[in-house]
Amino acid sequence: MHPAVPFNRAPIVGREIELITEALQSRHLAADGVHSRWCQNWICERLSVPNALLTTSCTKALELAAMLCDIGPGDEVIMPSFTFVSTANAVVMQGGTPVFVDMRPDTLNIDEALVEDAITPRTKAIFVVHYAGVCADMDAINAIARHHGLVVVEDAAQAILSTYKGRPAGALADMGCFSFHETKNIVSGEGGAIALSPKVPYLKARVIAEKGTNRTAFMLGQVDKYTWVDKGSSLLPSEITAAFLQAQLEQAEAIIADRMATWSFYHSALAEAEKAGLLRRPIVPVECTHNAHIYYVLLPSQQLRNDVIADMKARNVSATFHYIPLHSSPAGKKLTRTHGAMTNTDTLPDRLVRLPLWYGMGTAAELAVEALLEALRAKVGA
Repeated sequence: MHPAVPFNRAPIVGREIELITEALQSRHLAADGVHSRWCQNWICERLSVPNALLTTSCTKALELAAMLCDIGPGDEVIMPSFTFVSTANAVVMQGGTPVFVDMRPDTLNIDEALVEDAITPRTKAIFVVHYAGVCADMDAINAIARHHGLVVVEDAAQAILSTYKGRPAGALADMGCFSFHETKNIVSGEGGAIALSPKVPYLKARVIAEKGTNRTAFMLGQVDKYTWVDKGSSLLPSEITAAFLQAQLEQAEAIIADRMATWSFYHSALAEAEKAGLLRRPIVPVECTHNAHIYYVLLPSQQLRNDVIADMKARNVSATFHYIPLHSSPAGKKLTRTHGAMTNTDTLPDRLVRLPLWYGMGTAAELAVEALLEALRAKVGA
């Protein structure tokens, strides 16, 4: 039986079929057509960055970023453990070692106060994750990176159109990586993008993304033929994917406004439960604006969290937990290391429940709140 309130429902906002039909009729189905260029220009304009590339996923965007950082065997990259495996895999794939530090208890982002102490002569970069679309403290992290000559990469998979001190996520460091997976705010089924600061050589990024060839230089008339010139892979999406994404980006503000209405409803509806000590609502620093990617609550214990999720499912409302911290995973124990105590990372994710949140949710959010509060009353007698 499908839940009355599913956890996620991919948005369809208007021109997807129209633009996919345009792509089909153009007979240009591979990468780098008019729809790809439209999407890349949109990213450049909205983020005020000189260059951006669409990729087949945020995973591939992160792998491209790791290659642009020139990470290799023996190099270390500082990052949070509370993230999707792609953040760490991008480093491991290049022979590097992810070094995890603990998270902040308020935003669940990397604790910037712990980063500098984790730096060693082998440290090459810092990968920052903006959890739930709430940006990490980028001024502090960038200052540390500048002092030590490190590259900073934003894993902004969840943070399209979020801001930090009025500046857009994905343009707060050397590179920013986005996801357009169907679970994100703006989707293309599978898909991603990387935004490049002026420090990052665009043509080098193109070489890596185009199978290690200098095809872009050839297309620009800079060389008379193109050939294999460096390491690379096939990272660019088809025009079908880009056409779908263009339709979504055209409606980006409307999508996020709709999600924000649901997020704000949750936040208001659960205020009394927080005052009663039944849960903790998300905390958004004053310098950040977020994009309503996730609404989560922290419950008093892991057992209560598990019971509440099961109870909500029985009430036909889908809620879920989130990442298992990477340092505690089988691969994490083999391929990474931690620096310092991981107290918050070891405890807070065990208490986290994500509520359903999707474009067009409307009054279904009321059912989700009702199910959550009834589940809590059934378990704690409140």
